[in-house]
Amino acid sequence: MDLKEKISKAFEERFGNKGTVYASAGRINLIGEHTDYNGGFVFPGAIDKVIMAEIAPNGTDKVRAFSIDINDYAEFGLNEEDAPAQSWARYIFGVCREIIKRGGTVKGFDTVFAGNVPLGAGLSSSAALESCFAYALNDLYNDNSIDKFELARIGQSTEHNYCGVMCGIMDQFASVFGKKDHLMRLDCRSMEYEYFPFHPEGHSLVLLDSVVKHELADSPYNKRRASCERVAKRLGLETLRDATMEMLDSVKSDITAEDYFRAKFVIEEKQRVLDVCDALVAGDYETVGRCMYETHNGLSKDYEVSCEELDFLNDIAKECGVTGSRIMGGGFGGCTINLVKNELLDKFVAEAKTRFNERYGHEPKVYEVIISDGAHKEA
Repeated sequence: MDLKEKISKAFEERFGNKGTVYASAGRINLIGEHTDYNGGFVFPGAIDKVIMAEIAPNGTDKVRAFSIDINDYAEFGLNEEDAPAQSWARYIFGVCREIIKRGGTVKGFDTVFAGNVPLGAGLSSSAALESCFAYALNDLYNDNSIDKFELARIGQSTEHNYCGVMCGIMDQFASVFGKKDHLMRLDCRSMEYEYFPFHPEGHSLVLLDSVVKHELADSPYNKRRASCERVAKRLGLETLRDATMEMLDSVKSDITAEDYFRAKFVIEEKQRVLDVCDALVAGDYETVGRCMYETHNGLSKDYEVSCEELDFLNDIAKECGVTGSRIMGGGFGGCTINLVKNELLDKFVAEAKTRFNERYGHEPKVYEVIISDGAHKEA
């Protein structure tokens, strides 16, 4: 049974009627990590893994939601004090509240949803969930009057205000704006964006999921963001977007070593995104790959968001002659993203599985990725 059939069957069993089906995609980011909240550039694309929801207005002021993947049900009102206890339901509640706060309309509805975006792999299943419901509620109740950027911001505000993650805009942007066979360069300061065709000749994109998630007690994501903000403030800048290495070096003695290396990574990464865009236009995949390895090294040594397992997968990629490889996502587990020549793909995947299993007692999961469309109503 495919995803849509499974959802429709569960919806009819639970609510006794039919609704409209919407979907929104997870995302990869080829390069440009931790640059979004620093006003820099990112280079994501939506992928062929989605969160899908069937939704029908129910004529009440309550939302009744069922998650197939978690096998859990939640019911909640639409006022601020009605926030549900379950963390997964807070994403839906947050989207409803953010639309209402912006003067939009949301009324009670029934929904059943599920997804095939791997959880905990750094593919932004949460942004896919937010974007799916933001798009759906815009279509069902607001005559699609909320523009796409605002839909992305609704998802981002949901993370900030209801889920405790001070994320940038990239994940929600990619999930809403995704376009088949195209990556998108987003300027996270001006919000200008450009589509770049992406069907790399003779190469595949493959994710190796370490199936590791190192949960750290103090939110490492928020700590790194605070580091960047401290350095920007010391430089008299709003964000690190306009910072150069010369400027950073000039204040090196005034800031901690940790803050210095965090900012160093962001400044260098900002330029790598632009270099990769130029290289893709020229069909120069060797430069794309070199930049990916540089990003991994910076994320591991300067930003310190990698972990032993991801560094090991990156080393295997290098040894196997993979064109480019790096940790993808917030860090501390999840996936490496690999740009691999087609003739090397099978050998690389087999080698990575064998060696990772020998060292860590389980194989990495493997996801080949196709760049696809973002949020939409299912036909």
